[in-house]
Amino acid sequence: MNLEEYFARTGYKGSTEKQDLETLTDIFQHHIRAVPFENLSIHCGEKITLELEHVYNKIVRRKRGGWCMENNQLLGWVLKGLGYDTSFLGAYVFNPHQNAYAALMTHLVVKVVINGRAYVVDGGFGVSYQMWQPMELVSGKEQPQAPGVFRFTEKNGVWYLEKMRRKQYIPNQSFSNSDLLEKKECRKVYMFSLEPRTVEDFRFQCTYLQTSPDSLFTKKSICTLQTTDGFRALIGWTLTETTYNYKENMDLVEFVTLEDEEVEKTLKEKFNITLERKLVPINVKGSYTI
Repeated sequence: MNLEEYFARTGYKGSTEKQDLETLTDIFQHHIRAVPFENLSIHCGEKITLELEHVYNKIVRRKRGGWCMENNQLLGWVLKGLGYDTSFLGAYVFNPHQNAYAALMTHLVVKVVINGRAYVVDGGFGVSYQMWQPMELVSGKEQPQAPGVFRFTEKNGVWYLEKMRRKQYIPNQSFSNSDLLEKKECRKVYMFSLEPRTVEDFRFQCTYLQTSPDSLFTKKSICTLQTTDGFRALIGWTLTETTYNYKENMDLVEFVTLEDEEVEKTLKEKFNITLERKLVPINVKGSYTI
């Protein structure tokens, strides 16, 4: 495992000498535009494990993506190797269909401290809730980014992340009522405390999420990747391509339904992913919005 091989994977060619916010942001953006947020292993007969070397081989050498426990663990390793002050936090994801936060701490994020200021770096959420820049850990401050306006609020030691999005223009009106579309303009994303966590704290969750029939990740095959002006997502057989601020305060959301034989080709062309085993796409309705 070495940083040079990781940077070759993400295409980052900038400086690694300074442990400043600008460098952190650049490294982070290269990661989210090269490494998909995806759970395809679950749907092609592979087991997801949290051993760092396994994560490294999967993402860096096999050019795959991963979910938060993989993406953010790798990011944390990279940033620590560069000399950043990093630690892991654990979050509870909001489920819009149940209008409640999950009871299980399933989301791993990275905290980075630079010159006494704390930032959350999360390269493992995907779709329109994927931050594009590290977010300063300040309560009540609106932090505009290309995907929309993010904001943390803190109450009694618990931090909440929410996002305000633009209106959406959907040319293919047959998808205008898709359950994949988030209807609210302000959406809760997750909540967390500042208690430091380790990868060990996520062992049970890692197994549960890829085996339980109640898990979102067993109900949907998901692959999403950020682009220079939006993101693309393949959920089951539905390919979505979103362009941020396509018109004034409006995002363009384009949907297309793929045939079985188009899925593999689309993963290669749109996400640069080649699977070693046969993918069985799935998209059970509900519990996931873009």
